[in-house]
Amino acid sequence: MSQRLSISATIFFVLTLALGLYFAFAAVQGPSGILRRIQIESETTELVAERDRLRAEVDRMQNLTRRLSDEYLDLDLLDERARDVLGVVRADEIFLR
Repeated sequence: MSQRLSISATIFFVLTLALGLYFAFAAVQGPSGILRRIQIESETTELVAERDRLRAEVDRMQNLTRRLSDEYLDLDLLDERARDVLGVVRADEIFLR
């Protein structure tokens, strides 16, 4: 003997199914869903790598600045920078590109 669902039970079942599908879709595609989280984690990894690269560049520039400061003058670095900026080579040097 087969039993038929009443109209109210059918409507309840369809609404429950639709609501479940909506929340499942929102959990995957929504603004705080799984795919958005993966995208944010990827962007975070890229930004951390860029931050570390920029920190290394800042440290290098601070070192060069300190070496050219009045308190600590590295004559070799000063000579290298002056030659590079002015484009000067001594007569006894060999220039390689």
